[in-house]
Amino acid sequence: MNRPEPHPIHATPARALGVWVFLIAATLVTWLVGERGAHGPAIVALMFGLAFVKGSLIILEFMALRRAPLMWRLLTLGWLSSVCAAIAIAYWKGMS
Repeated sequence: MNRPEPHPIHATPARALGVWVFLIAATLVTWLVGERGAHGPAIVALMFGLAFVKGSLIILEFMALRRAPLMWRLLTLGWLSSVCAAIAIAYWKGMS
């Protein structure tokens, strides 16, 4: 019996698994940093970077927007960037 071709908007199962493993690893790094009580601007920048990358991967891979029209990618990634920037600005303004 022939297997149907994967839907063109979705990634291959191997890619989805790789992204999922990266997301789990990034979540574990975030958890470990919190458990150890690490702090400071460099740690916060690392956490923002991981959060942005994780959000981008979720949007592009699991919401299947990698091959979506440019407008949808710009809207969703723009929203993610705006939220991350607003939180980062609030954090750094609170530091001063």
